[in-house]
Amino acid sequence: MISFFICLAILICGYFTYGSFVDNTFGPDDRETPAVAINDGIDYVVMPAWKLFLVQLLNIAGLGPIFGALSGAMWGPVVFLWITFGTVFAGAVHDYFSGMLSERNSGASISEVTGIYLGPVMHNVMRVFSVILLIMVGTVFAVGPAGLLVTLLKNSGVENGIFIQTTFWLAVILIYYFIATFISVDKVIGRIYPIFGICLIIMAVGVCFGTLFSGQKIPEIFSNFTNMHPKGTPIWAFMFITVACGAISGFHATQSPLMARCLKSERQGHFVFYGAMIAEGIIALIWAAAGVTLLGVDTLAEMGGGNATTVYTICTTTMGKFGTILAMLGVIACPITSGDTAFRSARLTLADWFKLDMSKWTTRLALCIPVLGVGAFLGFGNTLGFIDYQIIWRYFSWSNQTLAMIVLWAGSMFLAMEKKNFWITAIPATFMSAVSSTYFIMAPECLGMIPALNNNKAVAYPCGLIIAVLFLFIFLRSAKKATSR
Repeated sequence: MISFFICLAILICGYFTYGSFVDNTFGPDDRETPAVAINDGIDYVVMPAWKLFLVQLLNIAGLGPIFGALSGAMWGPVVFLWITFGTVFAGAVHDYFSGMLSERNSGASISEVTGIYLGPVMHNVMRVFSVILLIMVGTVFAVGPAGLLVTLLKNSGVENGIFIQTTFWLAVILIYYFIATFISVDKVIGRIYPIFGICLIIMAVGVCFGTLFSGQKIPEIFSNFTNMHPKGTPIWAFMFITVACGAISGFHATQSPLMARCLKSERQGHFVFYGAMIAEGIIALIWAAAGVTLLGVDTLAEMGGGNATTVYTICTTTMGKFGTILAMLGVIACPITSGDTAFRSARLTLADWFKLDMSKWTTRLALCIPVLGVGAFLGFGNTLGFIDYQIIWRYFSWSNQTLAMIVLWAGSMFLAMEKKNFWITAIPATFMSAVSSTYFIMAPECLGMIPALNNNKAVAYPCGLIIAVLFLFIFLRSAKKATSR
């Protein structure tokens, strides 16, 4: 239990100390923000800081800090370290720079931002990469909550056939996604997200107190500093990919520009971007602690890690019937409120790519239909059984962390060009380069499909390290050229 409170304290103190250091390094000023300068009433709308914080938290939260943290808990209390230090030194830094660089470039989508700092080749790669990732995220966050709703109704005594219920709820969610993607950001997102954000925070507090007063002690890191995964799955780099949104997530970089278009002042960035990620890290820490304490690594593995069943079990254990309803609604709201903004971000990425005017409803409609159409195909494909949801999730996890790596390198180049301390982004960028490349080489859905490379540490570990050092070398050469101009 001591380990849990130490990690919690580091997260909170990290916001006020390292977060302020990052903010001062970037150097926000009093220039006119895109929300004020452009203000089209659709995507560029000024909103108060407290609302921006809650919307940003809901945008980035999704299933990650809950499902991902519970899956990460299968490795034991060691996951607390990744959630804590990953959030403070990597995830929150990533979210801050993805938001503030967008703000400095007229609220541009992350693909356009990376193109500015990493060149035309990466520009086009990121355009395609971002759209594919966002549609996968939207699909994952449509199928997931549909399953959660079925679980909630099933445990409430409602039985109408799982297939029929799942199909129905998936259709309802996708219809809502279409509406939220199409209309002005302040009409739905700006009005209902703060309410769901408060529910999410209350839910986390309830799970936290329920775990602390359950009569079971949260395992300590220093007495369980080992790989406790029942299947022996390596910590490096599988745990770092599994726990994404609760530590660092490239998906957040696609969401931060949404709020960058709504800032009244650059000085709100520390609270909105860095602060929301710290809040998500705290939520992930709570769920990881609940999983490893109330269920344990063996039971979590038997139940399949983070999913609707494990969430329902923990909610029932910690808060009883009333708390369970509140928590399940919160867990359902999390992915839904990330799914709709994922599709919205896909629309905006395409709009920035092809220089389309989003103030015209016909243009928005022309983008919404194909974007949501692909998401619907993937979602119903999973329900009908010819597309595997787990495969979509695994590819999302790797591409998610790879995107985070790219965005951190873009932030590093910005700082180098500004002759500022680029190591605050270059170090986590190098680390995530090692994580992504190692996983890609050995994971069964990537190069691990080749039998000789499947979980082959002897090949993947040194190759991942070499690739990370190579990326750092390339960056340092590029940064030297940029600063010498």
